[in-house]
Amino acid sequence: MTSAVDPSPRLAFPWPKVGWFALLVGVAYIRILISLVGDWSADPDMGHGFFVPLVVGYIIWQQKDELRTLRLQPNWWGLVVVFLGATQMIVATLGAELFLARTSFVITIIGVVWLLGGNAVLRRLAFPLFLLFFMVPIPAVIYNSATLKLQLLASRLAEGALMVLDVPVLREGNVLELPNQKLSVVEACSGIRSLLSLTFLSLVYGFFTEKRIWVRVALFLSTIPIAILANGSRVTVTGILTQWKPELAEGFFHESTGWVIFMIALGLLILFHQAVNRSIRLLGFKTT
Repeated sequence: MTSAVDPSPRLAFPWPKVGWFALLVGVAYIRILISLVGDWSADPDMGHGFFVPLVVGYIIWQQKDELRTLRLQPNWWGLVVVFLGATQMIVATLGAELFLARTSFVITIIGVVWLLGGNAVLRRLAFPLFLLFFMVPIPAVIYNSATLKLQLLASRLAEGALMVLDVPVLREGNVLELPNQKLSVVEACSGIRSLLSLTFLSLVYGFFTEKRIWVRVALFLSTIPIAILANGSRVTVTGILTQWKPELAEGFFHESTGWVIFMIALGLLILFHQAVNRSIRLLGFKTT
């Protein structure tokens, strides 16, 4: 007579503990979360913020079967991380530093997962937990510095492209002097918006389509030149169209070109991935 033994231990999910910690964290961070959602609604650069929790939840849900096979081994170092997150929130609140206050929420979540689930669960959920940082707007100092550099770069790229196309242009900083229009590459046209969203999408796309870590990193890094090239192309197209109809430099048409260019940038990311896989196959390496 043989006894059936389950070869893989099932995860006894600690719902009461999770519910208790979720309540405490929610009460502690309710004002920060409300202001964060407000930024997602008001700031066009953070429109992807609404999708971050949804994508993270979907990734965790997809891993539910693997998570059930892990043994829960609570780690008290997680409590240390929770206290660090709480300390960061207090310091950030006293100093009116929004970025530190908001990232402290993510740090606290990481600490709670480590405390309740242990090392194995934390390792399994490391990627979706990392994605949570993308729902927090970057610090204003870094944002302003990056925006200015991207504005100037987009202006230079557009100037070069217009000259190649025999369109007379004179650039002064981020302002392009065209025969029928003066085109100013403002913050909204810097490309920072597409760069932030494309970076997030590249990580999610790589997670679902690619197992090799180095290829995921390559996809992540490729978003920078792709976003810069796409935004420079947008400014170039706008400059050409304004020679025909100056009002196309603003309004609905101008906004819609941003969406079109972003979709083209996403397509370029996928094409880059396919090119990497084809190169690997040609060199005789495995693609999985």
